[in-house]
Amino acid sequence: MILSLLSYVGIVLGFLFLTLSIASGLYYVSELVEEHTVSTKKFLTMSIYVIVGIYVLLLVFDSFPWKLVSFSIFTQWVYYQNLKRFPMIEFTSLSFLASCVLVVMNHFLWFKHFSQNQTTFAEVASFFGVCVWFIPFALFVSLSAGDNVLPSTTHYKKNDDVHSSGRNQGLAKVIIGTVRDWIYKVSRSMGYELDPNHGRII
Repeated sequence: MILSLLSYVGIVLGFLFLTLSIASGLYYVSELVEEHTVSTKKFLTMSIYVIVGIYVLLLVFDSFPWKLVSFSIFTQWVYYQNLKRFPMIEFTSLSFLASCVLVVMNHFLWFKHFSQNQTTFAEVASFFGVCVWFIPFALFVSLSAGDNVLPSTTHYKKNDDVHSSGRNQGLAKVIIGTVRDWIYKVSRSMGYELDPNHGRII
């Protein structure tokens, strides 16, 4: 009985540490992207071209269904539209809304395809990681939220290796920072201070 309870505690702690590790990694990558926006845009553009090339190779050599491949290539083209105003993002823009819908549809259609065909786990995981989820995840980390995430504020600097002071923050960084501040606020209301910088003047 005690061993079972201990295993549950270990699972919860492991999940918490994993979540914190992922959040820390996203925060670091988001800060890195803020300082290298031009290089990031080039990398994402080349990544889209490479993924489209992979789809074509899968169609030719592995006989992947051409309808699914065509849909996925169209999805990559929609993702590419988000790079035109990189790194800013407008939540009401057609390209952003379409990307949110297409990434779910693309995942569902390919999941249905692989569930009907005998494929190893490594092949499926690699395909989804590279061809389905890599660009949406990279865009999520790379795109900036701007001034308080207002769609109307889309002015940004194009200089590479220049860190904008507080105006163009990474979307992932804004979300993680908001969650962190909320946790600090809740813990403070309960009498616990988790923020090491709270009350510091310098």
